[in-house]
Amino acid sequence: MTITILWYYWLILGMLLIIGEMLLPSFTLLWFGLAALLTGLLLLLIPTLALSGQLLFWAAASIGFTVLWFKFFKPTMTDKTKAGISREAVIGETGFVIKVPYDEIRGTVRFSMPLLGADEWEFICNQDCKVGDRVEVVDVSGNTLVVNLKN
Repeated sequence: MTITILWYYWLILGMLLIIGEMLLPSFTLLWFGLAALLTGLLLLLIPTLALSGQLLFWAAASIGFTVLWFKFFKPTMTDKTKAGISREAVIGETGFVIKVPYDEIRGTVRFSMPLLGADEWEFICNQDCKVGDRVEVVDVSGNTLVVNLKN
């Protein structure tokens, strides 16, 4: 019994896998789907390719796409901010006062690199400060930073 897989079967499989990827939160099926599309195109160019050759090409292409993803593309997509890190990593960071706190109004401090996803934060300080002063984060209280003047 001979099994014949036509080129468009691979295209359909590839599209189904890519559509299935939309239901998953990770890049798992995408690489298998792209490899299936590529296998379909190869079979269109070489219609006499045996089933074992098709499966071997599909497996190699799937592995190749996965390696490319983890080696080259994924590292460039990492978040360079400190969003999502613990409060302990925030303590000790230094910023500059851009709005002075007074009475019950909180001040605003700006950091050169985003801190917990934002470069400007409201702050409270037990010392008198003015615009342009360097301050250091000593604690986090809700959505407000607690800072001290940095000498």
